[in-house]
Amino acid sequence: MFSLLHTLFFFLLALAALIAFHEFGHFWAARRLGVKVIRFSLGFGKPIWIHRKTPDSTEFVISTLPLGGYVKMVDEREGEVASADLPYAFNRQPVPRRIAIVAAGPLFNFILAILIYWVVFMVGETGLRPVLGPIAKGTLAEQAGFRQGDEIVAVDGDRTPIWNAAISEIVERAMDEEAIAVTVAAANDETRELILAIPKDVAQQPDKLYRSLGFRPYEPDFPPVIDRIEPGSAAEAAGLRPGDHIISADGTTIDTWKQWVEFVRARPEAVIQAVVERDGVRLNLNIRPRAADSTEGRIGRIGTAPKVPEAIAESMKAEYRLGFFPALGAALEKTGEYSALTLKMVGRMLIGQAAVQNLSGPISIAQYAGQSASMGFSQFLKFLAIVSISLGVLNLLPIPVLDGGHLMFYLIEAIKGRPISERTQAFCQQIGMFILLCLMSLAFVVDIERLFS
Repeated sequence: MFSLLHTLFFFLLALAALIAFHEFGHFWAARRLGVKVIRFSLGFGKPIWIHRKTPDSTEFVISTLPLGGYVKMVDEREGEVASADLPYAFNRQPVPRRIAIVAAGPLFNFILAILIYWVVFMVGETGLRPVLGPIAKGTLAEQAGFRQGDEIVAVDGDRTPIWNAAISEIVERAMDEEAIAVTVAAANDETRELILAIPKDVAQQPDKLYRSLGFRPYEPDFPPVIDRIEPGSAAEAAGLRPGDHIISADGTTIDTWKQWVEFVRARPEAVIQAVVERDGVRLNLNIRPRAADSTEGRIGRIGTAPKVPEAIAESMKAEYRLGFFPALGAALEKTGEYSALTLKMVGRMLIGQAAVQNLSGPISIAQYAGQSASMGFSQFLKFLAIVSISLGVLNLLPIPVLDGGHLMFYLIEAIKGRPISERTQAFCQQIGMFILLCLMSLAFVVDIERLFS
């Protein structure tokens, strides 16, 4: 129950932030360009909160259905307009102004992503050094020549000082490149450049890509002592506490934390009879790991973190941060790279070169929101940036009802010298709505399949 509420809270938080920033782009541009805004709404349906300074000012609203938002401007096509407001009507503005107002929403999505990455790069991250654990047989990592103990130094020349950065760089490039140059340093400081070859059919399916790569972080041996327990987790339900030392599980002696993790992962939803030592006393506890999806399939998870000896923790820790201007440059580059990647992926799906499994619906996005928040505030911010970029790119697609569809109409009007007839626009809007509903339905079906696969 706690996990569901945690996921739902961060999903709604992410949704509210992204919608608010997108709609604020439209609102800000409209006000700057002399168009009167009647309402700024987060959500659809019945208002649950309304604020308006004066009867003639913009009405700010929060509505019951938090699945979108809108900015309502004075417009003769949507109802009668008072003669005093006619100069401020959207439909009476020159084409360049209308284009600027509509384009401002997606543009603000990109600006939000740049700001987030800028802050993340300046604040920096502390994480695991990207040192590889055992390389599984038959994986792409083994075929490329990676070895246990190799540390990933750079990917295509970009420095990767922490594990999350290294894996993210590899996965993002795998969707766009068939060969990735990875620089690694061995324990003896020998540096090698390896070419990671990604088959097209693997790159098209994210889940298959993660499994095929075969990268796992190096896990030094240390005692199986619990340091932290997630609220609402299987460990808490079983009565485990911080400081507990795992002695055995189902009669098998547990000597290291790694051994305990592998034991739990292999037993989703199975009851484990564990012996733990607490304050010098041995206790018998029944632990039922909850099933969780991972890149390696269905695994068991109980929600505990280990007590890592300080010397080991320091040897595996790395920090990554940039200065003010380098961070801005990196943020612009990152936003540009992910925008191009998103656009390419959409194009490939349209021509059948990428699997529809790349689509993410509300269920997947909610799960990613909860998972990223569990990994830390920095990871949640990066999740927001990625979704904001995706929203910006998708909203610019020339599909009627989306911002890109409106921009397409205005460009045609600019070329022809007169607007497209309202009847033609209405017909195109219906087609656009049908396309959008089909895409949403497909994403929802993919979500359901992913959930139960």
